[in-house]
Amino acid sequence: MVRVIISLLAILFSLNSYALTKVNATVDKNPVVVNESLILTVVADDDVDSNALNTSALLSDFIVGRTSVSSQTSMVNFNTTRTTTWTTVLIPRKSGELLIPAFDISGVKTQAIAIKALEADTSSAASQQDLFITTQVSATDIYVQQQITLKVKLHFAAELKRGSLTEPTLTGANILQIGKDKESDSIIKGKRYRVIERVYAISPQQSGEVILKSPIFSGEIIMPSSRRSNFLSFADTKPVSVIGDDIPLTIKAIPTKINGAWLPSELLALHQEWQPDPKQFKVGEPITRTITLTAAGLSEEQLPEINLTVPQGLKVYPDQAELHTGLNNERLVSQKVVNFAIVASQAGEYQLPEITINWWNTVTNKAEIAKIPGQNITILANPDLAPVTPITPLKSSTANTEQSTPAAKVETVIIQQNTVWQWLFLALWLLTLLAWYLSAKRPFKSKSLSSMRNAKVNNSHLELLAACKQNDGESALSCILPWAQSQVLGTKQSDSPTTLDAIHGYFNDQALSDAIIELQQSYYGKNPNQWSGNNLLQAIQALDKKNSRQSQSPAIGLNP
Repeated sequence: MVRVIISLLAILFSLNSYALTKVNATVDKNPVVVNESLILTVVADDDVDSNALNTSALLSDFIVGRTSVSSQTSMVNFNTTRTTTWTTVLIPRKSGELLIPAFDISGVKTQAIAIKALEADTSSAASQQDLFITTQVSATDIYVQQQITLKVKLHFAAELKRGSLTEPTLTGANILQIGKDKESDSIIKGKRYRVIERVYAISPQQSGEVILKSPIFSGEIIMPSSRRSNFLSFADTKPVSVIGDDIPLTIKAIPTKINGAWLPSELLALHQEWQPDPKQFKVGEPITRTITLTAAGLSEEQLPEINLTVPQGLKVYPDQAELHTGLNNERLVSQKVVNFAIVASQAGEYQLPEITINWWNTVTNKAEIAKIPGQNITILANPDLAPVTPITPLKSSTANTEQSTPAAKVETVIIQQNTVWQWLFLALWLLTLLAWYLSAKRPFKSKSLSSMRNAKVNNSHLELLAACKQNDGESALSCILPWAQSQVLGTKQSDSPTTLDAIHGYFNDQALSDAIIELQQSYYGKNPNQWSGNNLLQAIQALDKKNSRQSQSPAIGLNP
């Protein structure tokens, strides 16, 4: 028993007396290529605090990546060993002779290591590179908000287990990846590489001399010895990191005296298409005018609004703009496509104004204007619709005195028209007397005539309400004009609206006008959408309540 106690005390004493005696530092490769990683491994022969290794002295010559720490304790024949291992990924910042200094771990120092860093374009570097990044930018001398493309290619000859690629960085810039990654194979100086390509759109927002920081790849590769090992064993991996070259950029400020929005582009163009063709259209039939704005080096968000103005007699209904972005000859190209549905309410010749967009040509360093010239379109009368008066140009108030003969003709026409109206009013007055006489003699027939008129009003009213409830836009369009005309029974026929546009002015009801415009947009648009009749139904019902209150208000000065 005494011997056992003495043995246990000896073991305990040996454990407590074990102390740090040696620290070694090694690298996995030397020489190394600039921007390619090497692994620094520091091993201490004791259980040491994980924060004992200070790598700040490496920051001047190296990019210091992640550091992993592991501890291990083993006992063989009462002989206990402890180790602490630090593994750090380093990337040389420059070529030449670099030095990894000695590290002090709890009073014990490592040996310094001299590192030879090679330029990436040297033949010796190319022969040993298994992983590297190349970068290519579309332009280096650009304006503020001018968009450039950065093409990043990750080349690897080793087998990757996992990895991630960070985004490039530029202070005060908008950076966006375009499209998806592309994979391909390439042979460089007799060595086969797998290539992953990624494209970024970069739009700087500040002027000055700046540095575009290249992306960094970090991951793990499978060691060659692991591929030859038993398939049941776990493959050994090694952490790797690689970074591309930084790119200096010159960002110029926005030039002074810029008209409109600032649009720096290599090429900006406007294009239009008409449907149907030829350019002779009919009253009431929708005309589709498609305007396409194409710009190189601008994002979708930078493209300006496209507005279309039309003269009186035309109504325009724009669809929602379609935006597209892609690469063309390694240049970012954005497009905005807007469809305008144009509906004419009167026949005649119409002059459409020109469409212009001011932009800055980054190739010639000059302000330019993209333009669609103004043009004439001819609107023909539609025999399927009620006839309307065509638009005629206004006569100048300073007419030549030699035109007395045409003026006399106009005056004669006006006198003739006044005479016709006088006879018409006389006839209406006689008819009114006759109607009054007949209503006094035969009240039942008068009542029957009134019921027929009310039936006509109710039929058109009920048909329109049914179309609204069924969300039937086509039926609503065919019913709304007869309904509007039925609302003016008992007034002069000249007051009756003959077109949809005339309804707006007659009723002077904003809710009704908005609902009719919504109906026309969903029916006349290039891409018709499902129309909901709820807004039109509510507008008509509100108008009915308004008319009902007016008709039920007590009349002043009349006996019941």
